[in-house]
Amino acid sequence: MIPPPTRYSYAHGSLRFRRGNRTVIDDVEELLEEIGFDPETSVLTYRQAQVLALREREVSQADIADALGTSRANVSSIESSARENVSKARETVAFAEALRAPVRVRVPDGTDLYDVPQLVYAACDEAGVKVDHTAPDLMKVVSDAAGSAVTGRQVSTPLIVGVTSEGMVRVRHQD
Repeated sequence: MIPPPTRYSYAHGSLRFRRGNRTVIDDVEELLEEIGFDPETSVLTYRQAQVLALREREVSQADIADALGTSRANVSSIESSARENVSKARETVAFAEALRAPVRVRVPDGTDLYDVPQLVYAACDEAGVKVDHTAPDLMKVVSDAAGSAVTGRQVSTPLIVGVTSEGMVRVRHQD
């Protein structure tokens, strides 16, 4: 476990955190540039990206707030908004992938999870798409992605299982 930062400073828009004499993050701008963050094309603001980058490196909200000259509550709000934006972006990507997926299988509520692989395999065979999952793996992928829409072995909310031409499985709740 990495110990928390013991000293911090804010200078020229750069966040610098140190653990003893070792710099944890020399420059958030450099980090964001290195990973390709562009606020013009991102769903995140620059500040949201800064906060997420620091939180992913286990910097506390209180330390971030001190470095930014704001409150911990404001950092918490920024982090929460950022995580919500990331979640919405993931949902948008999943939606776009589902639109272009050559295989879409409707799984009605009441379906036994053990029947889902056969439904998916049959549709994939018909479309000439290969799924790189065994039946147990596919059940786990569907169950994990469906979340509360699967209870035990039972599909409790209708699902759409999409399979891309590359064989990637995407699961969406059917509303």
